[in-house]
Amino acid sequence: MSALIKTLTVKLSDAEIQRNAKLEHVRDLRDASHPALHFRYAKSRARGSWYLLNKRKWHRIGAFPDLSTKQVIAALPAVRLRVAADGAASVSGWVTVGELLDWFADRMARSRALSAKRRAAGKSAINRQLKPRLKDLLIHEVSAQTLDQRLMWPGQETLSLSYVQQLYRLLAGAFRQARKLDLIPINPMAELKFIHFTTARILPKPARLRDIQLPELMEELTERFERAPSDAMLALMMLCHGTRIGETRQSRWADIALAEREWFLPAEHTKSKTELRVPLTDQACALLRRYRTCQHANGYEGAYLFPSRRGLPLSDNQASAVFTRLGQGAWTSHDLRKVARTAWTDLGIDGHIGEMLLNHSLGKIASTYINTQAKEQRRLALVKWHNWLDGRGFSAIHEQTGARYEDSQNIVDALNGAACESIPQFVKGEDLKHA
Repeated sequence: MSALIKTLTVKLSDAEIQRNAKLEHVRDLRDASHPALHFRYAKSRARGSWYLLNKRKWHRIGAFPDLSTKQVIAALPAVRLRVAADGAASVSGWVTVGELLDWFADRMARSRALSAKRRAAGKSAINRQLKPRLKDLLIHEVSAQTLDQRLMWPGQETLSLSYVQQLYRLLAGAFRQARKLDLIPINPMAELKFIHFTTARILPKPARLRDIQLPELMEELTERFERAPSDAMLALMMLCHGTRIGETRQSRWADIALAEREWFLPAEHTKSKTELRVPLTDQACALLRRYRTCQHANGYEGAYLFPSRRGLPLSDNQASAVFTRLGQGAWTSHDLRKVARTAWTDLGIDGHIGEMLLNHSLGKIASTYINTQAKEQRRLALVKWHNWLDGRGFSAIHEQTGARYEDSQNIVDALNGAACESIPQFVKGEDLKHA
């Protein structure tokens, strides 16, 4: 009689599958607690396949031991929903959020579309914040309630709300990408939004460097330029042009055209992945000449404005260390960018021109149109800004002599008039997006 047995009803487990593998006459196993779930042995008996029986149709879920009994049973509710929706039963093999996050972290680490800084930040957020809170949460148990209990509410107690929002977006992105690639049957976060968890406003970080502090800063940079010109120059280029630390530290002398008065920042170095052409004023050109002379005097004639000891440009950590030395914890590199943007507004520089100097995204169509129109307006804006800085001590550093553009109301009128003519209406309002 026993030789006729084809299907055996057991309490399904990995151990039970291995134990019954010795019984050659048993082809299938099933569990009374999950009557639609079947396990079928392969010829090797060490392997097999999981099936869901639905309306007399067999839907293959996956292979054993790739998918353990625990994984399949945990994923069973989602599998049922998927079979009901589109007849597909296969699952990725992920049961917990931690497994999905491991996949997404590996995907980010190997993405050429992300900068090294973004990859490192994503890895840190996943390993230090998301996985410790969510790694054992079953994917089918992800809901507004479970996320609120395990991530959102405890997170906002110890982390800034803006960082909690970043964590939420990273998690949502992982689920969204997995669903797009058909690696999970449903996206449990598809209908969720950050505002479902809190309505508190995320306020921008207050500036830690104000324009009234610039005379003191210029005095410090003047002294620093004498003994550590590279440190001072990195800060000065960022302050004078509003550039980011990442794109500034990688600058090459080949991208500096003093005769044409232009500094070229390639797209691969910018956060927005858009190339930037920065007009150079008389003061900026004089500063660059003085700095190059310092480099030559110190025996460096290489390719980079800010070289490391290995002959490459400063790394992200090395550049950050410069501002640790300069700011002493009172301000950061990004505060230079903030104080420049605020001062431009106070000086009457058109807001859209300021956004272009910062290389913020204006939208694809608007950017194409404006870049052909606003070169002169951006140059005039920097002329006005550098003339203003001269009155706060900048002239003592660049040592520019002779005639230069006057700091006059004529420049403001030229800026505002030309900007209004060159910037179309579709740039204004919601089309202006910061990168």
